[in-house]
Amino acid sequence: MAVTGAAYVAQPKSKLPTNATDNWDAAFTDIGWISDDGITESNSTDATEIKGWQGGQTVRKVISSSEMTFQFTAIETSKTVLELYHKGSKVVTTSGKSVLAIKAPGPDRRIFGFDVIDGANHIRIVIPDGEVTETGDITYKGDEAVAYELTITAYPGADGTVAYKYSDDGSWTGTPAT
Repeated sequence: MAVTGAAYVAQPKSKLPTNATDNWDAAFTDIGWISDDGITESNSTDATEIKGWQGGQTVRKVISSSEMTFQFTAIETSKTVLELYHKGSKVVTTSGKSVLAIKAPGPDRRIFGFDVIDGANHIRIVIPDGEVTETGDITYKGDEAVAYELTITAYPGADGTVAYKYSDDGSWTGTPAT
């Protein structure tokens, strides 16, 4: 079970975590409250079938594309969330007043991370190169939290890695947790 957890973001080239439980580097910002829907990880793959002339049977499948995404809904209207939702825009404070000048979205790649916690067991997911690629509608309503639906696409590094998962759960190694 994923009883609780957190989502984090940092600028590119920040120090990445290397295990499930060490504190996040100071460069990472906690995104804040996430809706009770949690975080959804999706992996999609498209494959092209190669058919044999003899009998038309599939003799091979070639992966033509793949994508890993993470979707969650932030329910906190913070500087961090606003800047993720409105890619390329920055909250600026002058004379004690803050303003978000919303610009047309542009590239905004960052490092993302998630902690997934079930009692004493921790899973940490680190996306070294990701970007908010989809956002949902914002509804301003009297009986609901203002919510910011974000979908992050994980991009492959030079070695093809799109994400790292760490765990201190002994079942990953065959050793019972203590």
